[in-house]
Amino acid sequence: MSDVKLAATARTEFGKGAARRLRRARQVPAVLYGHGTQPMHVALPGHETMLALKHTNALFEIDLDGDTTLAIVKDVQRDVVRQVIEHVDLLIVRRGEMVSVDVPVVVTGESAPGTIHVVETQTLSLEADATKLPSSVEISIEGLAAGAAVTAGDVILPEGSTLMSDAEQVIVVVSEPQVTADDIAADAAVADLAAEQSAASGAANA
Repeated sequence: MSDVKLAATARTEFGKGAARRLRRARQVPAVLYGHGTQPMHVALPGHETMLALKHTNALFEIDLDGDTTLAIVKDVQRDVVRQVIEHVDLLIVRRGEMVSVDVPVVVTGESAPGTIHVVETQTLSLEADATKLPSSVEISIEGLAAGAAVTAGDVILPEGSTLMSDAEQVIVVVSEPQVTADDIAADAAVADLAAEQSAASGAANA
């Protein structure tokens, strides 16, 4: 997990027009909420915020008028075409507080020769200390044979984390590649072409 420090300014104007003006000024509209506090509408520096959002489950330290608030990202709204960040929702957290987050799955290793693997679930839901959130969970498939499956309950979790997903949820499946009739026909066509080329080459050299 990466700690990110951002200097925020309070927002007093709202609506689409105000949001567009902020983005033109290279800032991102955001809201801080949680722990029974009134939502705080702020503007974040655009470039720094974009870089910070590349870190999954980063802990944000938001400096607003000299006061620092800890927060994690709960939602990011982006323009579907340009992928420009339009708004960020930040949940206020406290040190030692346990929060639930979705953590990306990273598959490592190689399954047995002649097999392939399919990732059925891209993220796992975990509960962890808000200031020690994992950025990913590694799952090794090294040497696994066809028919093997890794479930959420099989995953070795980062220290201090608790699994919130269903333990029986399948994460990765290892299988043998399926050969279709089209594959067989394509292989036969390639073999026939190679034979024809070989015969033609032999005739030319005779």
